[in-house]
Amino acid sequence: MRDPSRVRVSGPLEEYASGFAVELARVGYTRNTTACQLRLLAHLSSWLAGRGLDPAGLDAAAVEEFFAARRAAGHTTLRSSRALEPLLAHLRELGVVEPAAAVVATTPAEELLERYRRYLLVERGLATGTVRGYVDIIRPFLAGRVMADGSGLERLAARDVSAFVLAECPGRSRGSAKLLVTALRSLLGFLHVEGVLAESLSGAVPSVAGWRLAGLPRGLEPGQARRLLAGCDRRTTAGRRDFAILTLLLRLCLRRGEVARLQLGDVDWRSGEIVIRGKGSRQERLPLPPMSAKRSPATCGAAVPRARRAAACSCGSRRRTCR
Repeated sequence: MRDPSRVRVSGPLEEYASGFAVELARVGYTRNTTACQLRLLAHLSSWLAGRGLDPAGLDAAAVEEFFAARRAAGHTTLRSSRALEPLLAHLRELGVVEPAAAVVATTPAEELLERYRRYLLVERGLATGTVRGYVDIIRPFLAGRVMADGSGLERLAARDVSAFVLAECPGRSRGSAKLLVTALRSLLGFLHVEGVLAESLSGAVPSVAGWRLAGLPRGLEPGQARRLLAGCDRRTTAGRRDFAILTLLLRLCLRRGEVARLQLGDVDWRSGEIVIRGKGSRQERLPLPPMSAKRSPATCGAAVPRARRAAACSCGSRRRTCR
């Protein structure tokens, strides 16, 4: 269900559902995400009604108890208290729920992180979500380096920075590793501005290897290509069609969309040429490789009188999923 208006809410939160939907739309939530948030609201409202609670009782303990029940019920999405932040923020603005208690920094490391958080929000103008991601990901870097009296960082050296990155990155995805080094450079720059570091160590943070197009799949080995072609049962119409498609993909290096758009009239067997319809409605004439030119329409199974497409679906359908 992607239509927010079709989500039915009953219980103590029912009167706030429509206003919450309007607020989500105002701040830019999509209809699908709004519907998901309203379903979460409906579940929470039913949970509160079942326990005889009103919205004012939504403290941290109640929220954790609700999500524990949600996870136990088998829900696979919106399973943590973070998912409820938009609704709680809306209810706090209405005065229904008490404002969240301010987090008090209890250690020198947390006090430093709080100053860094304010620096990112005020001085750098970063979004709240981005700031939270930066603070959370560099917290382990400070945890073992700031002493109880607040000292320790003045002895920080470039080798310590490199060692931390090399120890942390192997178990992370490329995106997470890039976020880590970006946040670490930002923190080190902040420490220099604050006078904690005599010189900036941002340049000591190594880069994450992640070259553009590095994740493209590799080509098939010749033996793999031969086995792929041998897997086509050319005694059947579908097998001959598959063999023709794979031959075009392997010998002409065509895209799958270009093969799907081929028509019987695009293949000129006498001149040994083929018309390719590429991206942007471009058309190009390519010579058929000698191996492909030897395969007549009868051999490849392409000359199917009922279909003009050379790669029609064997079930007779022209659905996009069959191409």
